[in-house]
Amino acid sequence: MREPSLGPARILLPTVPLGQWCVIACDQFTSRPDYWREAAAAAGDGPSALGMICPECRLLEENPPAPEKAAEEIARAMEAALAGGALRPAAGGMIYLERTLPSGKVRRGLMAALDLERFDPRPGSRTPVRATEEVVEERVPMRLAIRRRAPLELPHAMMLMDDPGHTVLGPLSAAIGEMDLEYTGALMLGGGSVRGWSLTTEQQDDVLEALGRLAEKSPMELGVGDGNHSLAAARRYWEEVRRELPEAEWEDCPARYALVEAVNLWDPALEFEPVHRIVTGVSPDLFLEDLKRELGAGLLPREEGQELRYLTAGMEGRLWVREPVSPLPARTLQTFLDRYQKRNPGCRVDYIHGAEELERLAEAEDAVGFLMPPIPKEELFPMVLAGGPLPRKTFSMGEARDKRYYLECRSLRP
Repeated sequence: MREPSLGPARILLPTVPLGQWCVIACDQFTSRPDYWREAAAAAGDGPSALGMICPECRLLEENPPAPEKAAEEIARAMEAALAGGALRPAAGGMIYLERTLPSGKVRRGLMAALDLERFDPRPGSRTPVRATEEVVEERVPMRLAIRRRAPLELPHAMMLMDDPGHTVLGPLSAAIGEMDLEYTGALMLGGGSVRGWSLTTEQQDDVLEALGRLAEKSPMELGVGDGNHSLAAARRYWEEVRRELPEAEWEDCPARYALVEAVNLWDPALEFEPVHRIVTGVSPDLFLEDLKRELGAGLLPREEGQELRYLTAGMEGRLWVREPVSPLPARTLQTFLDRYQKRNPGCRVDYIHGAEELERLAEAEDAVGFLMPPIPKEELFPMVLAGGPLPRKTFSMGEARDKRYYLECRSLRP
């Protein structure tokens, strides 16, 4: 049986209420600074994961924080949490969790350590753990700077298992009475709630065996569902450490691993949503004329082209691209947007979760929004195996508030 890419970790858990500690993934609500102000109010003055991350919303400010300065502030907050008793060790090396989403559905997951030797996000990689979306280079430096300085990691990465038989998490959901409850509570700002249990030694062995059986079935053992950029930064940091480290010490080095949540692609509560685009700082009419001219898009019959749906203030329109650069509308549009931004550095492209949020943002006079189609989740693994990572921000595992909240921690020190 193949050895799985996931294993036990020395997990640390907060001793403060989850509503104060847990904060949503840093790449959410990037166009909503008001959300992050509300998060700061909910966290209050006590220990919180909010002080240990850099919301990407801050990177879009007029004077964004420098990576090294942000990393220093975050490291100090982590040291204070450790010194002040805000964290305690979990009873076991793996945690089974149930996240009740805002919709009321329950998504199941497993906290474990990912071996970064088995993950390489670079194009053409054939590692057992694959990136599902392309890495945007400008999103890596901040994460890498934080990783270099941090005594802790707080994960928002979610890995996908292709497990239609529910062999890994199914037995755990039926046996929570045999486990120790580690945490339970509501999440801030309408994020639902979460409960987590430490696995027994026997359950952990059974999970590792089930993961090993899954690993034998496909060259793609796991796919990165959320957290592509954070894991790319973790991999690069491990490569830096590895160059200076004797090979005999690799296996026990904390930098070799990343704490992640693994979820089953076939979980009924896991829903794929499209990630929409908003372009601001443009004249909508002139922007759309450029798009039509460059892509050869126009009012063609649907069967003659690839559909692009757009929104401007008070109007929704549809264009069809006669000869798209890709079967994926996201790649066709992204190819144009990348070129357009190089010619027009004053414009900004952001990635939006939820059609209602996009409609709100597209009401601005200098904005054009694009409604992207969903990708069926059962097609994700075959698509990545056949063609490599999808374009950046092609899909989202649920709406914004369905995303993982920072909760569990792991020490990055030996």
